[in-house]
Amino acid sequence: MDGQLQEDSLDARLRDEAPYLDDAGFTATVVQRLPQKRASSKFRATVLILVTILGSALAYVLSGGGRFIIEGIARIGSLSLLSVGLLALCSALVAMAVAGAAAWSKAR
Repeated sequence: MDGQLQEDSLDARLRDEAPYLDDAGFTATVVQRLPQKRASSKFRATVLILVTILGSALAYVLSGGGRFIIEGIARIGSLSLLSVGLLALCSALVAMAVAGAAAWSKAR
């Protein structure tokens, strides 16, 4: 945390000491010539939602009506208590590793 504060203060000092470079209105001209932002289309959102629903329904039908989910639950139910516990432990460790990696990358 102290390293971040030191970097922030160093960044602020460098920004304050940097001389202003006049671009003779170049930046303003470029920003003025940028195309206007288009309004979001309700039609596009509707098409995306409909295609998502259609794709989900198609995947459900092609997968045997979700039969693989029922088979997976039955398979887990037939495991011994020790196996279920180990499966839960491994799942928790993977979730913690992913969360730790996300927190570490955000802190950098």
